[in-house]
Order: sequence, then structure tokens, then C-alpha cells
Amino acid sequence: MKKSSAIHILDYDLTCAAGLGLTACRDALLNEKSGLTPNDVDHSPLKTMVGSVSAIDDIFWKGDISDWSSRNNALAKIGLEQGSLTTSIGKLVKRFGASRIGIAVGSSTSSIDRTEKAYRHLRNEQLTTEFAHKKVLNPHSPGLFLAKVTGITGPNLTISTACSSSGKVFATATRWLNSGLVDAVLVGGVDTLCLSVLHGFDSLQLISGNICRPFDDNRDGINLGEAAGFAILVREQDDSSSIGIRLSGYGESSDAHHMSHPHPEGLGAKLALNCALKQANISYDDVDYINLHGTASAANDLIEGQMIGELFKNTHTRASSTKGWTGHTLGAAGIVEAIFSMQSIEHNFIPASLNLEHLDKRLDFSITKKIIHQPVNHAISNSFGFGGNNCCLAFSSTEK
Repeated sequence: MKKSSAIHILDYDLTCAAGLGLTACRDALLNEKSGLTPNDVDHSPLKTMVGSVSAIDDIFWKGDISDWSSRNNALAKIGLEQGSLTTSIGKLVKRFGASRIGIAVGSSTSSIDRTEKAYRHLRNEQLTTEFAHKKVLNPHSPGLFLAKVTGITGPNLTISTACSSSGKVFATATRWLNSGLVDAVLVGGVDTLCLSVLHGFDSLQLISGNICRPFDDNRDGINLGEAAGFAILVREQDDSSSIGIRLSGYGESSDAHHMSHPHPEGLGAKLALNCALKQANISYDDVDYINLHGTASAANDLIEGQMIGELFKNTHTRASSTKGWTGHTLGAAGIVEAIFSMQSIEHNFIPASLNLEHLDKRLDFSITKKIIHQPVNHAISNSFGFGGNNCCLAFSSTEK
């Protein structure tokens, strides 16, 4: 095995309810403008707010991708076309070859929206020709579709570990790079709104009829959203970018405490966070910003908030949840909040916790109600999923 290298971010971009592309998303953060709107998902009568991306409706499937039609793949296509991602991928393919580049993408729903629609159009209990697309009605559809549109032929993995899915892609990519298996990895997360998700979470009594209020004393549930985010990871010696951000550490753990409820003492979450800090070789007080998982559910916010209050007591560390801009994007949450963390480093600001008025009385930690402009050298992104699938990522300025 080759000696481990620092992993650098070559390029990254994001599309979500907060904006189409990274610049629009950053402007929304800076101007504290939420992307959440009243639920308008077809066939869903739920009274709630959602973070939808209207541009998906403008995608027309034609040519050699005509049989890849799904809301999830449409959003993946839109996300990939933002910024300089396709240009960067093209340069890497030319430099290393398509087989030396990997794809690791997270998704919790894949193309379930297409499956739902297919069932509504069954004929004699059979799929019609319009829907009989094996590569779409497939949990690995996101990875397969990205390979199709990018031409990348290296290792390809779709990770589905609920809300930690697209946090864990960074860990996977790091292992691939440090083993010498590949020379670059396209990591990402794509998840879209569908009936299974909306009504599934409603059946768990987790959906709010109001706008979500992470960590607020009066929070009453989550809002769901959709997003597509991507980043390109390379080893330090292969970094020719000026972004100036590296993945300095990651931690993964599995509670296996309960199917949907986190461990009451946050044991797995603590383990993942401490592993990330140890690998990054930084202390609690070195962390400038934590992007919290912060879904606005009663149990998750309490347990995460108590953990942060315990571990980061008497430090200068600031924390916030950005779900108020995007909603909870499930399998894409990890990449969305990793990118927000990278933005905090690149543009020297700590996002607010939108809609937070009164911090839960049982919590005591430095959570930001309003945006703070200050240098950020080290940022942590927390992703905690159902079943106790935990992932924490540490990002650092290459100057530190």
C-alpha cells in the first residue's frame, strides 16, 4: 500500500433549493434567504415546507440518455453542469485516463420517484416500455448515470446509508486514493423529493407543518429537500488548483442502537467526530466552525447539541445548522453541508442557523443565530443517519 497523502479538493459545486450553482447558494447563505417553499410534490397533500429545485422540470431526455429519465438523474445532470466541474473532469480524464478516476456517490432514494410513477402505469401487472429501464429502477442508478455522462470508467460505488451517505463518499475516496487504486475521485450526493420519502417521514411523525427551526426550543419537526453536490478529490501531489482546501480527516461509526433513533448519549457520533479530529491532527479548540446535522427533529437535535456542548465547552468553536436553507436533503445532506463547510473556509464566514430564535433550554453551546464574518481554518461537517450510520468530516485550509 502506498503511503497516505493529504487529500485536496480540486473543484466542487452545489445545486439545491437555496440556488442553482455554488454562487447562488453562497449568496443565499450570505443574505440569509431560505429556499424552502410550501409542499407542491405531485400527489402529496401533506402540509409542510420543502426544498425543491424547479429546474428539474425543464430537463428534456433525448439522444443517448433518453432511457435514463428520473427526477434523481435529472438533478444529477443539472448539478454536474454547474461551474467548472465538467471541464475539470475532462482535464483529469486527459491527464490520467478514464479508468484511473473513480466515482463515489451517495443517495438514499436513488430513482424511487420513477419507480412510483412506473407502478401507477402498470399494464396487466407489467411495466410498460416507457418505464422498463433496468439501470434507472436500480439503487445504483446514480453511479451508473454519472459514469454515462462523464465517461469515467474507474471504480464506481453508490452508497446508501441514509443521511450519512454523501458524507461517507469522502472517506471512500480517500481510501481509494491512498491505496493507489485511482488518481482522482468524483464524489457526490444526489437525492430528490418523492412520495415514499415525504409520507415515510410523516408516518414516523417527523415532518413539520411549519418551516423547520433547528435547535430551537419550539422546533416541531423537519422539512425535506433535494440537492445535487459534487467535489473532485486528488492527492496532494496531483493538486493543481488554487481552491486551498483539503480533507484533513474523517470518522465513521455505526451505533446499531435503533432503526431510526440515535444513541441517547451520542456514543457513535462522538466516536466519528473524535476519529475525524485525530486524523486531522487538530484539537477541539482548533475547530472554528461545525456544520451541525441539525435536522430540527426533537431527539436528533437534543442529542447532537448535548454532545457538542460537552466536547466543545470553553472553546472558541462556533456551530450552526443550514437545514433552514435547503431542508433535510437526506442522502445528499452530507455533500451539501460539506460544501457549506468548504465555503466557510474559502470565503471566511460562519453561516447562521436560520429560523433559530430561542435555543433549546437543555442545550449550552455556541450556535450562531446570525452570520459571522471571520477567518475559518478548520471546519467540521456532521452527518448522522438512521441506524446509527455516522460520518464526520474535517476540512482545513491548505495554509494550516
